[in-house]
Amino acid sequence: MPDFMASFLTTRKNNYLYRMFENLTDKLERAIKVLKGHGRISEVNISETMKEVRKALLDADVNYKIAKQFTDTVKEKALGQNVLTAVSPGQMMVKIVHDELAALMGGSHAEISLKGNPAVVLMSGLQGSGKTTLSAKLASFLKNKKGKSPMLVACDVYRPAAIDQLKVLGEQTGIYVYAEPENKNPVQISRSAIAYAKDHGFGVVVIDTAGRLAVDEDMMKEIEALKNAVNPSETLFVVDAMTGQDAVNTAKAFHDRLNFDGVVLTKMDGDTRGGAAISIRSVVNKPVKFIGTGEKVDALDVFYPERMADRILGMGDIVTLVEKAKEQFDSEEAARIQKKIYKNQFNFNDFLQQLQQVKKMGNIKDIVSMIPGVGRALKDIDVSNDSFKGIESIIYSMTPGERENPDIINGTRRKRISEGSGRNIQEVNRLMKQFEDMRKMMKGLSAKGAAAKMMDKLPFPR
Repeated sequence: MPDFMASFLTTRKNNYLYRMFENLTDKLERAIKVLKGHGRISEVNISETMKEVRKALLDADVNYKIAKQFTDTVKEKALGQNVLTAVSPGQMMVKIVHDELAALMGGSHAEISLKGNPAVVLMSGLQGSGKTTLSAKLASFLKNKKGKSPMLVACDVYRPAAIDQLKVLGEQTGIYVYAEPENKNPVQISRSAIAYAKDHGFGVVVIDTAGRLAVDEDMMKEIEALKNAVNPSETLFVVDAMTGQDAVNTAKAFHDRLNFDGVVLTKMDGDTRGGAAISIRSVVNKPVKFIGTGEKVDALDVFYPERMADRILGMGDIVTLVEKAKEQFDSEEAARIQKKIYKNQFNFNDFLQQLQQVKKMGNIKDIVSMIPGVGRALKDIDVSNDSFKGIESIIYSMTPGERENPDIINGTRRKRISEGSGRNIQEVNRLMKQFEDMRKMMKGLSAKGAAAKMMDKLPFPR
């Protein structure tokens, strides 16, 4: 890790995937290590490995039958493999476990269906599952990532302040919220909302409904009637991932009544064991389509089984990293920075701008963990967005001239910058040295004609 990253490190752990799958990842790694040193996969060593893998899955709150079926399948495939001389048993086992994990979670990504004019998405779920917030997140996703024109509908007529909450979220995301505060009939509200959407050019209607228990017959009949009335192109079941195996059981109860099209797992940023994410597909035979990864309105990720399997096994997720970078990095800005690197004119204004763009990509540790091999190295430390504040305060304490031309920053100026930023002089000196080292590296690459190759490899469009 470069020296300048050292100042970003703290002792907290808030990366959502590493909190969720930390124990499972560690235990799977230890289980597969059993095969290291063996020249081939045998009945004896594979049985020992599978025993540890099954324990790891059970500890992650995966259903026992699913865990057993998973390990039986892996064992069967492993024993049927002719291990190539270039591939160790451990490497072969990682590949088999990875492929079966991905298959267990659905195999491939399942798109949300948006048929109709307008397309109707019906949200269902338990009380307290985060469904109202998720409805706003989904509408924001459809607007900003899919280019749709969504409208939110407030059909939670029972929970106090539910309509107000949705309106606040609508204001935050710039999405219109249709509501009839005096009407207590969700079917009537939804029908009126769809008619309103047609008249006003909204392409997607996202209906937030009241949370309900599967054992509450009246409430279950109500949402069945609501689904029949609006004929949604997509019915999503929102479930709290922190409830573990209970989430899977609840999903089955709802699916038996609603036959929903997909699952959304919320609160994946919590300290859960990940069993729901792994086993819910096997129980209801419907895909996980999205995962909620935080409280912010943009904290919603598309669920990719293969990428999740990569990260569970500590392989990183470079594809998602590139996608997130493309969302934030402007091609014209990238070209401008590239020219400044060529001319050795990269300054603190440019550096600060790059920091801001990186921060927009999400939690820094989550981003860094997508790089293969790095996530495991950072397992017990956190690269926190707040860790940038010290660097930012130093840069903001510089004059415009100093930021534009760092070469003029002498000892006197450094002392003033230290006092203005509230950081000690050693921190200022360290940042200056690391920044200068970075510029020298860039200049050297440019002089050797390698800068263009380096820029071509960076994960943003040109």
